[in-house]
Amino acid sequence: MKILLFGTTGSAGAAVLDACLAASVVDEVRAIVRRPLMNTSPKLRTFVHKDFLNYATVEDAFRSADACLFCLGISATQVSQEEYRTITYSYTLAAANMFKLQSPGGAFHYISGQGTKPGSRMFWARVKAQTEQDLIDLVEADCWRPAFIDAKPSPSLPKLYAMIQPLGRLFKPFPNLYVHGHDLGRAMLQATVEKLRRRIIENAEIRQIAARATF
Repeated sequence: MKILLFGTTGSAGAAVLDACLAASVVDEVRAIVRRPLMNTSPKLRTFVHKDFLNYATVEDAFRSADACLFCLGISATQVSQEEYRTITYSYTLAAANMFKLQSPGGAFHYISGQGTKPGSRMFWARVKAQTEQDLIDLVEADCWRPAFIDAKPSPSLPKLYAMIQPLGRLFKPFPNLYVHGHDLGRAMLQATVEKLRRRIIENAEIRQIAARATF
């Protein structure tokens, strides 16, 4: 498989990248990044790009890909509501439109989050819910709603979150509350193999799908 990946410098995206590079079913990973990556895997191709609302200059990265794993995101506590909507909704839909054009029929996987709900009082949850629905309508996306993701904290993660993150491993026995970052990546690859489409996938099912992967 040829995989297009966004968000490789985030904690979830970095774990998904590692899972993709380790998977025997993946031949190539194309990463859209703002800065070059240190990873030197022969499977990895990086495309340095600045404008996440317009991908015309990197359309080759989108061409003939089997799946797009969209792991790019930011905490609503780190930016204004306007910036959050741009990053969460506009960046994602711009990528989905280019992906549909260059890889029609390819699988699109979007990392959303547990608690996403159209009628939520929380602004972030409403934005993610709209993003999910529009992606399902546009590219028959699978939308993944992990709870705690066990992965190495990204440099941009607020220090308080980075300090308390290891406590999240206490949730490991609970299928609804914990998933390892590698398993999130494996689950998305497995869903591509199984041709799952137009699905909203909660944390417990993420773990179930990952457990079916044999690569």
